[in-house]
Parts: sequence; C-alpha cells; structure tokens
Amino acid sequence: MAEEVKNEETVAVQAPVNENENKEQNTERKGRNSKGGKFDRTRKPRGDRAPREAEEFEKRMVDIRSVQKTVKGGRILSFSALCVVGDKKGRVGIGTGKAREATNAIEKGFSAAKKNMINVSMEGNTIPHAITMKYGACTVRLMPAKEGTGVIAGGAARPVLELAGIKDITSKNQGSSNKINTVRATFEALKTLRTKEEVAALRGKTVEEL
Repeated sequence: MAEEVKNEETVAVQAPVNENENKEQNTERKGRNSKGGKFDRTRKPRGDRAPREAEEFEKRMVDIRSVQKTVKGGRILSFSALCVVGDKKGRVGIGTGKAREATNAIEKGFSAAKKNMINVSMEGNTIPHAITMKYGACTVRLMPAKEGTGVIAGGAARPVLELAGIKDITSKNQGSSNKINTVRATFEALKTLRTKEEVAALRGKTVEEL
C-alpha cells in the first residue's frame, strides 16, 4: 500500500498543470482575449495605426436651450442646439438639432450645418459690398472694412463671420437680439453677396460695362 501511494505522488509531481497554457487555449477557442473582450486577430497594434486626419471644418456651438413640454403624464424635457460649421476659407453652414439629451442635440446640429453649406463671395479678407438683411424681428447690417480692422461683430453674428473666413468687417444688429434670428439673418446676408465679376457674368457683360 505504501508503495502505491508513493507512485501516485511521483506521477502528480511529474505532470504539473500549466494554467497559462490552458487560458490561452480557452481564449483561442472562444474567440476572446484574457480580459473577456472579443479577440480580433486582424486588429493592428496601436503603434502601427495611422494618425487621425484633422477635420476639414471647424465647429462652434452658438447656443443650447432646454425646452419643457407639459403633457398629461408630466413634463418632457428636451434640448435645442444652434451650431455653426465652417472651414475659414469661404464656406460656412448653420444648423439646429433637437433631442432628449444635450449631446445628441449638438451632434444633430453639426450634421445639419454640414448639409447646409454655402460659398461666401469675398474680396480679399472682407465682403464686396454692404448689405442689410432682416429675418423675423432681427435686422443685421454688414459693411466692408479696411485691412487690419478685424471682425467688429457681437452676439451670434460673430461665429458665423469668423468661420466663413472674413477677417475685416463691421456689423450692426438692430431689433430683436434672438440668437437664432441673428444667425439666420447673417447667414442669408452672406448668401446674397455678389462680387463685380459674378454680377457681370450674370448680366453677360464685362466689369467695365457695369
């Protein structure tokens, strides 16, 4: 009996269990890594990944408001975001987004602004001529300025002008100071700007004949 017990102990010592090998085999079979996540053989190491490309447009959130709707069961809270997108090279867009959460509303606003892009007619770093635009109860007047003047604009009109790439301009807001109406009035004013060359092409004339 004693000899049989010794033989069993020697067998147990000669064949130790390797827990690491068993874990690796189990993870390969299940398709998961050691932390329990999904195992992807095609995934490249972080050092081999290409750096993220810089975004083409610059984003800016002008305003975000909370809206409450009273229903039979209580109050429903939602958010409304006003966003502006531009590349500072003559392209700009505005958009609004509404959602139950603020982050979702902002994302919707930026996606809507990218779909609503326009090309702004410019002469150097300023606009070609003065223009007045009214939207709702808000009136915005944009006037060209000399080089080095900067963006003289306040309120919600400033981010629209800056992201459009205008560096020298003077603006005046009259009437309502509502941010949505101010942004839309500024956007419509930039949309209707025309240079001398563009007007001459529309009329089928040269610049000298105007």
